[in-house]
Amino acid sequence: MEKAKNTTSLQITGMTCSACASRIEKGLGRLEGVQEANVNFALERATVTYDPQIIDVPKLEETVHKLGYDVAKEATDLQLHGMYCAACAVRIEKTIAKMPGVKSSSVNFALETARVEYNPGEVSLQDIQERVAKLGYEAVLKGEQSDPASYREQAIAQQKRKLLISAVLSLPLLWSMVSHFSFLSWIWLPDLFMNPWFQLILATPVQFYIGKQFYVGAYKALRNKSANMDVLIALGTSAAYFYSMYLTLEWITAGGSETHAPAMYYETSAVLITLVILGKLFEALAKGRTSEAIKSLMGLQAKTALVIRDNQEKTIPVEEVLRGDIIIVKPGEKIPVDGEVLEGSSSVDESMLTGESIPVEKKAGDSLIGATINKNGSLKMTATKVGKDTALAQIVKVVEEAQGSKAPIQRVADVISGIFVPIVVGIAVLCFFIWYFWASPGNFAHALEISIAILVIACPCALGLATPTSIMAGSGRAAEFGVLFKGGEHLETTHKVDTIILDKTGTVTKGKPELTDVEADGMEEGELLRLIGTAERNSEHPLAEAIVSGIAGRGIELPDTTSFEAVPGYGIRAVVEGHDIIVGTRRLMAKYSIQIDERADHRMSELEQAGKTAMLAAVDGKYAGLVAVADTVKETSQEAISRLKDMGIQVIMMTGDNERTARAIADQVGIGDVLAEVLPEGKAEEVKKLQQQGRKVAMVGDGINDAPALAMADIGMAIGTGTDVAMEAADVTLMKGDLNSIPDAIYMSRRTMNNIRQNLFWALGYNSLGIPIAALGLLAPWIAGAAMALSSVSVVLNALRLQRMKI
Repeated sequence: MEKAKNTTSLQITGMTCSACASRIEKGLGRLEGVQEANVNFALERATVTYDPQIIDVPKLEETVHKLGYDVAKEATDLQLHGMYCAACAVRIEKTIAKMPGVKSSSVNFALETARVEYNPGEVSLQDIQERVAKLGYEAVLKGEQSDPASYREQAIAQQKRKLLISAVLSLPLLWSMVSHFSFLSWIWLPDLFMNPWFQLILATPVQFYIGKQFYVGAYKALRNKSANMDVLIALGTSAAYFYSMYLTLEWITAGGSETHAPAMYYETSAVLITLVILGKLFEALAKGRTSEAIKSLMGLQAKTALVIRDNQEKTIPVEEVLRGDIIIVKPGEKIPVDGEVLEGSSSVDESMLTGESIPVEKKAGDSLIGATINKNGSLKMTATKVGKDTALAQIVKVVEEAQGSKAPIQRVADVISGIFVPIVVGIAVLCFFIWYFWASPGNFAHALEISIAILVIACPCALGLATPTSIMAGSGRAAEFGVLFKGGEHLETTHKVDTIILDKTGTVTKGKPELTDVEADGMEEGELLRLIGTAERNSEHPLAEAIVSGIAGRGIELPDTTSFEAVPGYGIRAVVEGHDIIVGTRRLMAKYSIQIDERADHRMSELEQAGKTAMLAAVDGKYAGLVAVADTVKETSQEAISRLKDMGIQVIMMTGDNERTARAIADQVGIGDVLAEVLPEGKAEEVKKLQQQGRKVAMVGDGINDAPALAMADIGMAIGTGTDVAMEAADVTLMKGDLNSIPDAIYMSRRTMNNIRQNLFWALGYNSLGIPIAALGLLAPWIAGAAMALSSVSVVLNALRLQRMKI
């Protein structure tokens, strides 16, 4: 028997020479099931022929990774057009996922987008688009078409036009429906409205012009061996229309007597289509509101920039700013892109990014963030990040990806939506036969009405909208509070967190030493600070910088030094205005035979016990006092930790500092559990230990050394004021340097998950309750249509409540 053969291409990155290609080729060739492997160094591509019954592409990729190289994957976002319900989204997602070379696909019905991760060596973007087109939908690359919002507005305008036509034509038919209700028999009905010819003329354009989209959608779905909402609508309305046409032809054959006109069901099909169009319009309007967060973020960006080119000032659109451009920012203007101050000084309002209401002083050399506001001085800056590289663009990207991603809970809805329509059609057919042959023998019209009501009431649109609309609204609202979830799965997982690990430096504390204590002995405090500050000004040590900055902040002017000497590990020695100044440790004092009395030594120990770094100072060979610096606790840390405890969450502080310093900081903010003297490589191990105890752990940090622990945790939260590496490794970015963002993130996650559960409950409950009621003959088709439309709108409106949520 001939072996099965599959051939795949892997795009390899990381090769530096032909020897790398040879190594990969041999490594792949040795695998069981691989029949041939060829690696082209110039094209950076591996072509592998293999037996799919023995080995698969993921195993090939894993082998390449183990050899020390990477397999390139591309991720692209597509804008989809033509989806009518959740079943459409499920079908597109499954079809793309089955394509060779596609690693993953995620379709968001609410946003009408698809995110596809694929191997460009095995499948192309055009292949994916063509496959979507064969399903009967359109997929265009984001950015290649007009603004999605503009497209949505056009679609809404078209739906409004169709609704108006449909409503005008259906109104007389709806009026004729009152004849079916004895309690409304007093309403006058023109004879014309009851004429079958007249009803046929009104119902036909509604059925085939307004309702064309349902027939097209149903045909595409059935052609691809699946079913969706369009199938239900097309079946239900067609049954009513064509049965009414049959009665009309029978009436004509019988002579067409006005006094013996049969009871028609044209109004059933026409009113149903009108109500579905109305529901779709409401749904589109509501869905448009779920992306308000993106619109508000984009609205923060400056529209123009004043640049200097060819020695002339020019105002250009911000999109045309290039990296390295010199930009002038006048008082009151928005800073157009990220950059660095070249000339001038001013205060800048950075509240849009950090949440800090107090403006930040900026001078030459300081960094600037696009979309922040220059308050009072004129600045000349150079552009360092433009376009999609700016901080604001990255924030928008994270929010878009979060809104377009799926939470695991959505898989439940997707599975149900995928199998729901065929089951409903089966139930409708079964009920028709039961009513026609047993419950109401021979009453074809009544059995048909019941089947139509079942088909219409069971539409799974509400089910498909339940999760994505909540994710969109919740993640968007969180972004407004400075909490960026990188995906729906992280938004869901965060609500399960029961243990928070906080890094100390830069997370609980400010991450920057400050001068906290000054004690003079035998001379004025101001004079002591002036001498110490002058001596320390020549040192590059971070503690020296903190001392000098603290002294300068008190308005003390510092003279020049005559000489300076750094004593590594001990302190400094300098000559200031003829005075011999020594600042440093006890050992440094002992080295120069400077006597320290017991009181000073005791005070130094007290400061060290409080987690501060104390330094002794001597002037002209005599002890003159001491200064202490410390990485001070953020003002809001204690409040945030108290909130976390109130939420039932265990809080642990983890640091590389010694036990005494760590405990001093922990006591200040109310943390009882401390992990001290933990090396960077040990932080991830500590997270793992807690997970092995069954804890759901969130790690919060800001430094490069926190990245492994952030990646290991169930949820990694990076302080947005920290390093890019930490933010890349984290699942949630807290844009403010405020620990209150942690309980905010957990609260947002809990509220969003509650909202999703509410939506799923009502969507499933609506269908579960509606189908039996319709099957019992207690639901008129037009009422079923109105209820179906209302269910989708109510789910979206419930999700939109998250946009008004307050913390």
